[in-house]
Amino acid sequence: MKIPIYYIDAFTDKLFSGNPAAVIFSDINDSDLMQKIAQENNLSETAFIKEDSGKFFIRWFAPSCEIDLCGHATLASAFVYFNFINQSANEFIVHSKVNGPLSVSSSKDLLLLDFPKDTLSLNSMHNEISEVLGITPIELYEGRDDILAIIDNESLVKKLKPNFSLLKDINKRGLIISAEGSDCDFVSRCFFPSTGVNEDPVTGSAHTTLTPYWSNRLGKKKLHAKQLSERGGVLYCEEKKSRVIIGGKAVKYMQGNIYL
Repeated sequence: MKIPIYYIDAFTDKLFSGNPAAVIFSDINDSDLMQKIAQENNLSETAFIKEDSGKFFIRWFAPSCEIDLCGHATLASAFVYFNFINQSANEFIVHSKVNGPLSVSSSKDLLLLDFPKDTLSLNSMHNEISEVLGITPIELYEGRDDILAIIDNESLVKKLKPNFSLLKDINKRGLIISAEGSDCDFVSRCFFPSTGVNEDPVTGSAHTTLTPYWSNRLGKKKLHAKQLSERGGVLYCEEKKSRVIIGGKAVKYMQGNIYL
């Protein structure tokens, strides 16, 4: 069986930056097989999109587990859909197992994700997170999937080297660290060793957590964000009631076939 596969760099306009995702439009519906393919790809996420009765259903797999919500691989899937499957479309709607319908629209040169907004509560794991980071965050919150640590400044965000062995033991998907940006509204880095990805290059889903925090703190609805991983990425976010709009660009790195 020959199955088309695309490798897309998301949240960037140039190759070898942003977050690479594998995108597979097919009838595959076998969780074990999906996990094996994702492990073989060894990217932050592989997105599987299956069409059924005119609707598209999406699942995301990291190298070691299935993911409930993934922004960059959804953006990458929409890029593939608009450019290679339905070039006349300007909206792509996918249905997810946990978070319901998600849409991506094409607006000028951006792809705009429409995702559910996260709700934050105070987190009390100050000692544990301080040990992971080697510094004490000034604020600590807990969201849908991750812990959010607010750091003093952008320079500290860039320099941090977390203890991934300790972070793996924390009972959440991972850790987001963030600070106000020098040439943007805010910056972040994201660490998910429990999924097989120590540092995620650019994390769309984390911005459903980051956007409401920074929107409230900065007093503005539209925000320009950067993720300060080695590859780096740029995101344009907007808070809208119970939703967050996350905009970005994408480029194709490779397309080919899987042979099963």
